Amino acid sequence: MEAAVTTCYRHPKYETYVSCTRCERFICPDCMREAAVGHQCPECVKDGHKSVRQARTVFGGAVAGAAAPVVTYALIALNVVAYLGELARPDLVGRFGMLGWGLLGPESGGYAAPTVAGVADGEWYRLLTGAFLHLPPTGGSFGIMHIVMNMLCLWNVGRTVEDQLGRARYAALYLLSALGGSVLVYLIAPHSIVVGASGAIFGVSASYYVICRRLGRDMQAVNRFMAGLMIWMVVSALFASWQAHLGGLLTGGLVSLALAYAPRKNRTAIQVTAGAGVLVLLIVLVLMKTSSLTSFAA
Repeated sequence: MEAAVTTCYRHPKYETYVSCTRCERFICPDCMREAAVGHQCPECVKDGHKSVRQARTVFGGAVAGAAAPVVTYALIALNVVAYLGELARPDLVGRFGMLGWGLLGPESGGYAAPTVAGVADGEWYRLLTGAFLHLPPTGGSFGIMHIVMNMLCLWNVGRTVEDQLGRARYAALYLLSALGGSVLVYLIAPHSIVVGASGAIFGVSASYYVICRRLGRDMQAVNRFMAGLMIWMVVSALFASWQAHLGGLLTGGLVSLALAYAPRKNRTAIQVTAGAGVLVLLIVLVLMKTSSLTSFAA
C-alpha cells in the first residue's frame, strides 16, 4: 500500500515528511527553524518568542544589547533644532527662555513694547522650554561652545544612563532634572533669563554616579568625573546659572535613588510613584513662589 504524500502547510506544492516538533504540521526546508530538538515552523518560533520574558536591568529597564540610544539621539536633535531656530529667530530666547517674572522689551524678547512675562505671569512652559535653548554664538562667555559642551557631555554620559534605565525611565529622569533646575532658578533668581540643558545634564550625571554605585563598579574614575563636575559648577557660578546646575543635580540624584533602590517587587509602581512625588513637589514649590511674587507685586 502506497504511503500518503504529505506537503508543507505553508507551501502545499512542496512534498515533505518533516513535521514541526510543537504543532506537528509538516514543513519544508524553507520553513524549518532549528530547535533544541528537531525543527519548528515559523509560527511556533514566533509564539515562543512572545512567551519569553524580556530581560531587565536592576533598574527595571529592558536590556537593550546593541540597540541604539534613541532617547539620547532625540534629545540632542531637539537641542540642535532649537538652536538652529534661535539662529533664525533670536527672539526665541526672550520668548521661551526660563524667566520667573520680569519686564521684557523689544531688545530682549521681540515684544513690540515692554511686557511683563515669566512663569509667575502664567508662562509655565518656560520651565521646560528654557532647558532646550542655549546662548547664541555672540552671547555671553561661551557663545556656541555652550551647546557644544552640553551636547558632548550628554552624548558621553547619556548613552550609559539610557542603557541601564531604559528609554522611558531615562526620558523621565532628563525632563524632571531639567524641571528641577528651572524650579531652583525660579525660587532664587526669578528675574533672570536662563537657558541651557545644563540642569538636565547635571541630573543625568548624578544618575550615572548612582548607577555605578548600585552596580558596584570601580568608583575611582566615576569619583574623578563627579569631582570635576562639582569644580565646574563652582567655577561656572561666576558666569552661569549655578541654580540650574544645582537644581538639576539634586533632582536627578533624588529620582535616581528611587530608580536604583526600589525593591524588585512592585518596582515599576514604586518608581512611578516616586517620580510623580518629585513632580508634585516641584509644582508645589512653583505655586508657592508664584503666590509670593504676585502678592508682593499687588
